Amino acid sequence: MTMLYRWFHMRAPCQAAPGEQPPMVDDEPKTTTRTGTAAAEPDVHRTKTALSPDEVPTVTTANTAISALVVMGVSSCGKSAVGAEIARNSGGRLIEGDAFHPQANIDKMSAGTPLTDEDRAGWLTRLGEELAAALAKGEHPVLTCSALKLIYRERLRAAVPGLGFVFLELSKELATERCANRTGHFMPASLVDSQFATLEPPIGEPLTLVVDASKPIDVIGEQAAAWWKGSHA
Repeated sequence: MTMLYRWFHMRAPCQAAPGEQPPMVDDEPKTTTRTGTAAAEPDVHRTKTALSPDEVPTVTTANTAISALVVMGVSSCGKSAVGAEIARNSGGRLIEGDAFHPQANIDKMSAGTPLTDEDRAGWLTRLGEELAAALAKGEHPVLTCSALKLIYRERLRAAVPGLGFVFLELSKELATERCANRTGHFMPASLVDSQFATLEPPIGEPLTLVVDASKPIDVIGEQAAAWWKGSHA
């Protein structure tokens, strides 16, 4: 199978000074790698959320070696399966982000109530700590995390320099179908709409691979592992 790569060579955004709002304009050059034959790029609606000085990360550049990976996307896009395949192909360790949700979050989602930024804050902090601890042990962590908003991804980047993201791009229709047919998970299909409403696609962000999540798991896993390895070349 022939995979098509499109490279966008851009510079990373500047870090805001303390007290200033980070720039979020779409015409700022950044770097994203897109692969596969997914539908046209979705519109990017970014929330201009001011971060406190200790939350604003140093954004890595395109030639930075990727230290760890986050496999991200909406519910039922295949994060766990793809993450496991990437870990298998790269000798990495899979970290299931859902396993770190507090019970209050699980109860809320099980009842069909979307999580708020405040609900996710402590969870994201814990995930950043898990990534940092794995790297300190010399491991190659692969984290599964929805990471739907830019501010969520920035929190993870602040915890782990050189963090890469694999965005599993999927249509709402297919995500809804997969979620409805999934068993043994607390996320109901009724929350898929809210996931897409919250999603800020990471188009144009540094160290990001965008893939068509409707492709076979083994193909995506091999491709993402090769991309990760290539960042160290």
